[in-house]
Formats: sequence, C-alpha cells, structure tokens
Amino acid sequence: MAGKLNLDPQGIVDKEFDIDFKGYNPDQVDHMLDLVIQDYQTYQNLLEEMDRKLSDLERTNASLRAKLIEVEGKQRASQDANPILTNGSSQVDILKRLSRLEAEVFNKQ
Repeated sequence: MAGKLNLDPQGIVDKEFDIDFKGYNPDQVDHMLDLVIQDYQTYQNLLEEMDRKLSDLERTNASLRAKLIEVEGKQRASQDANPILTNGSSQVDILKRLSRLEAEVFNKQ
C-alpha cells in the first residue's frame, strides 16, 4: 500500500467526543461513525484483496517471463545447431534458384 492510514476500524470505534451544552446529538454521531466504520472495513477488505491479486499476478508474470526466456534460449540453441532452418522464406528462394540453375545447365548439354 502507498501510505499508512491514520485510522483503523477499532480506532474509530474507540473514539470519544466531548459533549457540550449545545453539542451534537451523541446518538447521531455514533450512528454516523458506525457507517464510517462499515465503509472503512469494506475499503480495507478491498485493499487486502487487491494486494493478494497483485501478488498473484506478479508471481504469474515472473513465471511467464522465466518460461519466455527458456523458450527463447531453446529457440536460439536450435537455430545455432541447424542454421538452415533460421530463414524459411530465404531457403525456399535458394531452392528455386538452384532448381532453375540445374534446369539451365542440364538443358544446354
């Protein structure tokens, strides 16, 4: 989480207000604080859930990156072992040229 919160649900519950002669109605203040506590708990639960999901996604991302590196390494190794397969389209072009050259050479004889 980006920063530390100033309040928690228990701190809101434990908060006591001074009562003046012309102060607020304590029952209304308590009811309002109960609503704030409920919203705060909901918000806190959502943040915890999002943190769990973020951790899961980061682990999945790291795993997929590792697999990608592994696959790229295997691909490079296979290309180094068999350079003929590196450029499929150029290999076809070479075969066509070779075929035409053979045709020219054998047709002239």
